[in-house]
Amino acid sequence: METLKEKEFIADGEIAWEDLGGGLKRKIMAYDNNLMMVKVAFEKGGIGTLHSHFHTQMSYVESGEFEITIGERKQVLRQGDVYYIPPHVVHGALCLSAGMLVDIFTPMREDFVTIPKA
Repeated sequence: METLKEKEFIADGEIAWEDLGGGLKRKIMAYDNNLMMVKVAFEKGGIGTLHSHFHTQMSYVESGEFEITIGERKQVLRQGDVYYIPPHVVHGALCLSAGMLVDIFTPMREDFVTIPKA
């Protein structure tokens, strides 16, 4: 079974969406031990629940409109906008208009990767 880890060329159409429930689905696009890119598609009203992690995160709004919470601040972001989340800061997203976020994490999110059993 081929893995996306350290794969140099990735075709979007060859990666299946993972249904996260609540109007969200994601695709892990590429990663190595230090970096990961993930697409997250939201239906209108979908919620990226408030959470925190030790990873540094940057996200690009590929499409749609989102109310992003980072710490105590909230801001509405639209296509082309970007946000940065330092490690351990509580953050989340509310989708106001169906769209997609492209998340970048460092180091990679081990919790997102399912390790096949030998």
